[in-house]
Amino acid sequence: MARIVHLSDLHFGAHDPRMVAAVEARVDEAKPDLVVISGDFTQRARTEQFEEACHFLTRLKDAGHEVLAVPGNHDVPLYDVLRRFLSPLTRYRRFIDDELCPFHELRDAAVLGINTARSLTFKDGRINEEQVAHIARAFAKVRDDIPRILVTHHPLFALPVGDGPELGKAIGEQGLALDAIAEAGVDLLLAGHNHRASTHHAPDLVTRAGSALVVQAGTATSTRLRDEEQSFNLIEVAAADVTVTVQAWDGSGFASSDAQRYRRVDDKWKLEAGVTEGAGAESAAVA
Repeated sequence: MARIVHLSDLHFGAHDPRMVAAVEARVDEAKPDLVVISGDFTQRARTEQFEEACHFLTRLKDAGHEVLAVPGNHDVPLYDVLRRFLSPLTRYRRFIDDELCPFHELRDAAVLGINTARSLTFKDGRINEEQVAHIARAFAKVRDDIPRILVTHHPLFALPVGDGPELGKAIGEQGLALDAIAEAGVDLLLAGHNHRASTHHAPDLVTRAGSALVVQAGTATSTRLRDEEQSFNLIEVAAADVTVTVQAWDGSGFASSDAQRYRRVDDKWKLEAGVTEGAGAESAAVA
């Protein structure tokens, strides 16, 4: 079973240093096979903010953690118009990762990141035909029994962004994206952007979505909240078994809060009974 820490929306420049240190401590305790960061490393894509994000990544890597990252819309300059359109991700590639669509194959999972941040959309994300072809190529070489995980900053689906009925926008060219994940047999979709932790079964959100489990991460370290405290996810995944445990900020550190375990039955993810709040992925029980 692969163990993945899923962070998102760090927003260096609008972050709490206590939470940055607490994330690093909890990651060290969890001993993941991979740390996934689904975008928005910075608040305004400024050099000093990327430098802080780079120092954070360096500390993770020096502690022995593998990292896979994708950019978010906040990693594209907003007010520097020339840079926004001529070299939108130059600083990201310099300080975070030169690869915008990274691929990492673990012993028990294959993880692909896709860049959904665009210069022309200030907030929303898109996917294009070249990226769809890249998804197909990357996962074509993966064994059928290995879980396939796709990471984006923007959710592929319209999901709640607050406690009310308001929904965020689905990703641009959603049809292309849904066809790609269905044809590639993607098992998990990891994203952020909305600053809210949640888990959904893709066919419950929209038709022609394949059978993926949709896992959203909250903001790990930002002080910009949307009706929810800071959090990130600890995910344990096998071919037919996934446990997602929210790591919630409790005022002094991050601790396991809500654990949900899913089993694949007849090509559909079923939530298991008997997984209780605070149980943690390490010790979640199955009824």
